[in-house]
Amino acid sequence: MSYVVGDYLLDRLHELGVTEIFGVPGDFNLEFLDHIVAHDGIRWIGGANELNAGYSADGYARLRGIGAVVTTYGVGELSAVNAIAGSYAEHVPVVHIVGVPAKDIQANHRVIHHTLGDGDFHHFRRIAAEVTCAQADLGTADACQEIDRVLNSVRVHRRPGYLMLATDTARVEVSPPTTPLAPPPDFSSAGARAAFEVDAREFLAGKQVTVLADIFVDRVGATDLLRTLVDSRRLPHATLAWGKTVVDESAPNFLGIYAGAASPPALRAAIEDAERLVTIGVQYTDSITAGFSQRIDSRRTIDIGPERTVIGGVDAYAPLSLTAALEILTDIAGEFADPAPIPAADPGTAAPDPLIDDLALTQATLWPLVAEALGNNNVVVADQGSAFFGLATLHLPTGITFLGQPLWGSIGYALPAALGAGLACPDRRAVLVIGDGAAQLSIQELGTWIRERLTGVIILVDNNGYAIERAIHGPAAPYNDIAPWRWAELPHAFGGDRHSVLTLHAGTVGELKECLRAAEEAPDKLVFLQVVTGTTDYPPLVADIAAALTRANTRT
Repeated sequence: MSYVVGDYLLDRLHELGVTEIFGVPGDFNLEFLDHIVAHDGIRWIGGANELNAGYSADGYARLRGIGAVVTTYGVGELSAVNAIAGSYAEHVPVVHIVGVPAKDIQANHRVIHHTLGDGDFHHFRRIAAEVTCAQADLGTADACQEIDRVLNSVRVHRRPGYLMLATDTARVEVSPPTTPLAPPPDFSSAGARAAFEVDAREFLAGKQVTVLADIFVDRVGATDLLRTLVDSRRLPHATLAWGKTVVDESAPNFLGIYAGAASPPALRAAIEDAERLVTIGVQYTDSITAGFSQRIDSRRTIDIGPERTVIGGVDAYAPLSLTAALEILTDIAGEFADPAPIPAADPGTAAPDPLIDDLALTQATLWPLVAEALGNNNVVVADQGSAFFGLATLHLPTGITFLGQPLWGSIGYALPAALGAGLACPDRRAVLVIGDGAAQLSIQELGTWIRERLTGVIILVDNNGYAIERAIHGPAAPYNDIAPWRWAELPHAFGGDRHSVLTLHAGTVGELKECLRAAEEAPDKLVFLQVVTGTTDYPPLVADIAAALTRANTRT
């Protein structure tokens, strides 16, 4: 098999860390899939549908730093657009490769299948341009250069890229790459660095400094720098739920998860009344701030963003990378005042229902027990509902990675994303927490999970429908109901057997404790744990967030 454009693309992806590519076959990508199967360093992971494959690539990319999904033209790529849009919104670098009709078919505007019948083959590229940072219709003359351009853009912007790979272009013979892709340079200007250091020192010297961090710290690969900063002076620090676990939540100077008015009073005061607050990689959204209820005084704040930093709400420093700003703050941290005292936890906000074994499970008893059972090497993926908000406020063990999708919030995202995360880090145990309503949207990927012999734990919260929607509006409305499924039978229907899958059920506190122990003792299996809670029983944070969203949706 000669070396062709398709091989060049695969080698570049492999160079960046891709060892699995997700997708669904279609006649316009089949020859390219042959090259994936033949590649020494990349495996093909066929999904049940393109949307799920896109979700899987997203979960994979959050841990590997880049992911890839392959679909066919039109019908396939449009099915994946929701997933790609979510990756764009949440700054996840996924490369979407679309197999398209041959160049001569396009040039002659032929009316063929999977098209709109008008001879225009760029309808869907124009759609993709709205949810990707770079696009290319690969041609025979410049395919390799265009592949490099798009991949570099994906790495720099931490957002998806889109490649149209025509069937004939994919098999054009080219030379392999002779040099690796250069790492993205730090774009900060010397002037911005110098000015920020001078003014940050003046703003922070002799002051008590508190840190509020969020997801963009992780997206730009600055987690270790953040931890070095907060550890250097034991600075009090918190994150928003979106950035959960970007810091060590077991650290004594970790304050908790800030959620605006939904925060415990002591935590809210520690953030909003801080003498000096440094926000790092923070983006406030309605679902993680209880309807934008944060009260942050910009005059006392340094706000460090991905590309610029603002001091006191007035003076901006750009171009200045988040990484560079963190390095400068760490260098001057010795001039900060001794840290403010860490406020005592408010026991009234965290007291669970009595943990009596024969009591029925509630949301208040479920999530603390799940959090306590997690190991320090788990990757926890939570769907955007009771699962996400149930775990969001609980301190998780050192070493946990917590993934959610609170900005895009696409129901059903978490199951395929957990599959992708598990394949990205096979040495870590994936733990999926998902509601029954969300699971019904993407349950097909359970078959892929079993086929790939991926272990892990799936905790399915059976509460008879869309709980987060019930909390917002219509607790008894029929549109928030779902079809009753026999969940315990599904792992076997999707290909599991007693050697590969352990199916468990818990309806009481005692049963849950026993099931979590059994899950811990079965690390070589996929554990499918169905837990039953009340239909209108919500985690406390869900009630606060739902009330804020209800007010926003009904405002005239």
